[in-house]
Amino acid sequence: MSDQDAAPAPWHGTTILAVRKDGQTVIAGDGQVSMGSTVVKGNARKVRRLAEGKVIAGFAGATADAFTLLDRLEQKLEQYPGQLARACVELAKDWRTDRYLRRLEAMLICADAAAIFTVTGVGDVLEPEYGVTAVGSGGPYALAAARALYDFDIPAEEIARRAMAIAADICVYTNSNLTLEAIQA
Repeated sequence: MSDQDAAPAPWHGTTILAVRKDGQTVIAGDGQVSMGSTVVKGNARKVRRLAEGKVIAGFAGATADAFTLLDRLEQKLEQYPGQLARACVELAKDWRTDRYLRRLEAMLICADAAAIFTVTGVGDVLEPEYGVTAVGSGGPYALAAARALYDFDIPAEEIARRAMAIAADICVYTNSNLTLEAIQA
């Protein structure tokens, strides 16, 4: 089977960026949903508030899979109120061991007033070293831009907006239609 015979890539591409600086945490996500090389939606909302607004989460990957994971994270947050780290670890454990969940193809960035975590289906729960993290096809571009802007006298929200604009200019699977949610410490 040649590359030409292969089925087109499933729903692909997005950029989710989290920035924490000076008591503010922001998660920003673009709005583009692509199927192969076709943009099928430009205003998707990939960043959500959970736990009565105390947690924000953004997702990259298959949308239905991400919604399943967000529902599970919400359940874990109800089970462990005010304990985002524990909820993320428990979600990652379930994701890795449950037959149904381990087939899900998505990544999450979750944050509250105290921490940011990247959660993956291979069991990773990662807290960023520098106050910024990103996932998705445009994630490396947004991450590099945010890291470059971080040491300047710019608030977290502006860093996120600028970094996402740079990612949208570089990554064909990322657009400039942003959803941005913030939490103050």
